[in-house]
Amino acid sequence: MKKYQVMYYAGAAISLLVGLWHFTVPWMFGWASYIPYETLVVPINYVNLCFSFLLSGLSLTVILWGKKVFAQNPEALYIYDFLLALWIFRVAVAMIYPCPPESNVWMSYGQFGGSVLVCVLLLVPFIRVASTRKNRKK
Repeated sequence: MKKYQVMYYAGAAISLLVGLWHFTVPWMFGWASYIPYETLVVPINYVNLCFSFLLSGLSLTVILWGKKVFAQNPEALYIYDFLLALWIFRVAVAMIYPCPPESNVWMSYGQFGGSVLVCVLLLVPFIRVASTRKNRKK
């Protein structure tokens, strides 16, 4: 069970780092210069800041409730399930609408690879917890 906990905490920690990193992304890469209408700069920044806050908070909650998840607390499992669903959604979106590699090859493949990594790190412990839960009910 220890290796699943390591994967769980690693996936949640990387997710938290992505959330915290997203607070700085618009200013690091000068997003405002790519937006054709100045009136859209503030709303796009609001969306990014809200996403960053939610991803960071959700990831931190999953980290803090790790023992509850492995103890199969239903509320903790719902939060964990939602974080995993978010990363599965992120991978699916990247497969449907990939980031064009012409803009920055390392960035587009790195984002996709990182998303798959976090998804796998969270998915494997989820399968383990879900399978032990079914076995306990029997």
